Amino acid sequence: MKEINITEIDGIKIGNAQNFEAGTGCTVILCEKGGCAGVDVRGGGPASHETELLNPINTIEKVHGIVLSGGSAYGLEASSGVMKYLEEKGIGFEVGVGVVPIVCGASLFDLAVGNSKVRPDKNMGYEACCNSEKYNIQEGNFGAGTGASVGKYKGMDRAMKSGLGVYCVQVGRLKVGAIVSVNAIGDVIDVDTNKPLAGILNEEKNKILSTRELMWEDLGKDIDVFQNTNTTIGCIITNGKLTKAQATKISSMAHNGYARAICPVHTSLDGDTIFTIGTGEVETTVDIIGSLGAYAMGKAINRAVIKAKSSYGLKSYEELNR
Repeated sequence: MKEINITEIDGIKIGNAQNFEAGTGCTVILCEKGGCAGVDVRGGGPASHETELLNPINTIEKVHGIVLSGGSAYGLEASSGVMKYLEEKGIGFEVGVGVVPIVCGASLFDLAVGNSKVRPDKNMGYEACCNSEKYNIQEGNFGAGTGASVGKYKGMDRAMKSGLGVYCVQVGRLKVGAIVSVNAIGDVIDVDTNKPLAGILNEEKNKILSTRELMWEDLGKDIDVFQNTNTTIGCIITNGKLTKAQATKISSMAHNGYARAICPVHTSLDGDTIFTIGTGEVETTVDIIGSLGAYAMGKAINRAVIKAKSSYGLKSYEELNR
């Protein structure tokens, strides 16, 4: 197994667009020839677009785009810009009088940073598509990671800055990558050392505490938690050949990467979602792609906080470890 650039997966383009001042953005994964996709939603507060199309019992077999965005439910509008971009290129499901691009998406809550009145919209989604043509993926405070944060159990004052992370591996001809925007209520843990990388800070803001242990200590207390404002959204991208059912299973397995890198995870306060999309070039098994996907996802989550920069009054991993 070797680490590669996720842009080495043929047939996939990835682009970011963001408004740094407002603290929000979106990330677009394009598969212009169409890719077989699935999704698994584990968190209790998701915001999503067209995910029901990915149910294996439903008709659509190919997806042309997946959008990860900030802006909470408002940010789902970015998908309209992706549809516009693809329609202009004649890409989509043929309906006789034209094409309908199949675009799925999920959004995270970043309204608590920057300007809550500015969210990813149709124009930003279109811009992200145009930027995908540059084959230059930026991590950290870009795209859907622009306003992302972690460790929010005691409120934003003690949270840390997170962002967008990418990781990809190759085994033989098979390529499996992960892209993720980490906006969890919990802490991010190094998947190799099990040490905290980012999360809830102590009152002096010089040390990471354990969100899980703070939750346990609050047993029986009347607490005011930042409800439904946390979501980690990501996508497994592979050149493997998949059915919709297999893609759904891979999304399910990739949640193991969330569990390795985020603690606690999949809470009622999160909207954790993972898509999977395959370009269909390499025959292999679900278990191989799924296990590689979980590994790549854990690594990508770590990169999301390591690559983040301090902003919006939130400390980053980089600043905390100077």
